[in-house]
Amino acid sequence: MKIEDYRSPLADVLPEMIDVRRRIHQNPELAFEEHATSDLVAGLLTGWGYSVHRGIAGTGLVAQLRVGNGPKAIGIRADMDALPIVETTALAWASRRIGTMHACGHDGHTATLLAAAHHLAQSRRFNGTLNLIFQPAEEGAGGGKRMVEEGLFTRFPCDAIFALHNAPGVPVGTLAFRSGAAMASMDSASITVHGKGGHGAMPHSAADPIVAASGIVMALQTLVSRNVDPIHTAVVTVGAFHAGNANNVIPQTAQLELTIRSLDRAVRTLLRERLHALVTAQAQSFGVRAEIDYREGYPVLVNTPAETAFAAQVGIELVGAAKVLIDPPPVTGSEDFAFMLEHRPGCYLLMGNGDGAGSCMVHNPGYDFNDAAMETGAAYWSLLAERFLV
Repeated sequence: MKIEDYRSPLADVLPEMIDVRRRIHQNPELAFEEHATSDLVAGLLTGWGYSVHRGIAGTGLVAQLRVGNGPKAIGIRADMDALPIVETTALAWASRRIGTMHACGHDGHTATLLAAAHHLAQSRRFNGTLNLIFQPAEEGAGGGKRMVEEGLFTRFPCDAIFALHNAPGVPVGTLAFRSGAAMASMDSASITVHGKGGHGAMPHSAADPIVAASGIVMALQTLVSRNVDPIHTAVVTVGAFHAGNANNVIPQTAQLELTIRSLDRAVRTLLRERLHALVTAQAQSFGVRAEIDYREGYPVLVNTPAETAFAAQVGIELVGAAKVLIDPPPVTGSEDFAFMLEHRPGCYLLMGNGDGAGSCMVHNPGYDFNDAAMETGAAYWSLLAERFLV
């Protein structure tokens, strides 16, 4: 089926779902605080005939619909949380909660899946079990991991799972699929350099943690350039450096905050090992001590080949080969759908959010989900479920 075949069936629900999307945008909620969003989603799905199961990872829910006696089950996931950002769009539906906004399009992901849910409940052109997963806390808090730990796939078995993310800068109506490692792991580290404070005019009587931490910052640049195979991708960024309060005082400590990313599990392990060795040695060379708090975050997101090929074929059927990108470059951003993909085969795809004037990258105070993309997303989820559950 082509997207034109879904245009008429979706015409009745899309305006309502655009309103729902904007309502969610006006009332953003941070990780594990998505109570009103979850209530809204659950109410709509219940009214459409889904069996709704709530309280998974706190505010998460799964809506299930069985049609026929088919043995297969599919999982489709949307995220619901917002970000701690002050919105600057001045749109009529801009956030009413100063300091919180949907700057990543999760409001659009949720509304898009709801539009597909309405259509699938009406048409029922599938044979099997449809599991719609509405996840909290994607933005760094690991809501996907918690859902898995609380028995997501034990309670709602899925033969394969799928999710999408909007892609600013890519034309509306375009879909992108990458097999294998598609998004990076995301780890973080806090490095506290413990020195000996003193008078800025007499540095010889102190052990300066600022100089030592500066040396560590420069040495960290070699983690990738001199440890990781150039064929592989890795990123080590020092995003914060905190030390001292006065120009004539050498402080006791200096603090560094890092993000560490890679697209290979072995490289991820290597970076952790080398970071500890390098930081410890650098600190000792300056006569100070370094304390490292290394925190593993999201794993590498790995799309399985068979499911990615299937998802791409559905995309080609829907919008045509000219609007489908196969194996675009991986992204060094991270996504906690990776936790779900560690337990079930599946594919995480990208959907164009527009490339015209005013197109804005996610995590930006001027960003807004493009409502024009919702038709493609809802039609795609509908056709994917129909082709998978035959």
